[in-house]
Amino acid sequence: MSMAKSCSSIYRVLRTSFFIVALLALSNIASAAKYTIGIVIYDNVLTSDVVAPLEVFGVATKQAWFSNYEVISISPTREKTIKTEEGLTMVADKTIYDDLKLDVLLVGSAYDMKPYVNNKDLINFIKEQDKHTLWTASNCSGSWLLGEAGVLNGKKATTWAGGEKELADKYKKIDVQYDTNVVVDEGVITSNGSVVSYEAALVLLEKLSSKKFSQEVADVIQFGRVRPTF
Repeated sequence: MSMAKSCSSIYRVLRTSFFIVALLALSNIASAAKYTIGIVIYDNVLTSDVVAPLEVFGVATKQAWFSNYEVISISPTREKTIKTEEGLTMVADKTIYDDLKLDVLLVGSAYDMKPYVNNKDLINFIKEQDKHTLWTASNCSGSWLLGEAGVLNGKKATTWAGGEKELADKYKKIDVQYDTNVVVDEGVITSNGSVVSYEAALVLLEKLSSKKFSQEVADVIQFGRVRPTF
């Protein structure tokens, strides 16, 4: 084999190898790309308001059709460890002071929302995230946080069952819906919270994927056994 042919063969091998490496690198970048669902947790949050979406989306992310999503919990303070109203200790993955750009933001509720409604950093975080989220959601009195942030202005929304008038009186720009479990309006989902948080999470999952896939998760968690009561 001549020197020219030998060099040409080596060049072709190197070029092919470089091409394969480049493809693998691009593949890794693509697989690493994820949509992020952020669930805000804080002291005295009602457990069901956050556990329901954590379970629904936790099941979904294990499926191939939703594997490009990840779910993180977020603390509204620099302290990541929180205790729910019912005594469950949870440790948040992130805080609102981290560099986050969420695709979905969900907030739960507490019996006393004043400390969180008055948390200016939290309200500003919600405002900023809502500028680019696909969906912003709340369960129960978490709607007060969205109301304070102006996210619900001009939109239909609900809160805990029986608290609709109080929400309407406080935030007059919200089109408050009465006696409705889950309300969907222009990139926002609100619910009554508690066990209805499961229904709301499945509705949100349907919006992010499809009715078929949402039903798959509902079947896994056996939500069909209680769905008729909703």
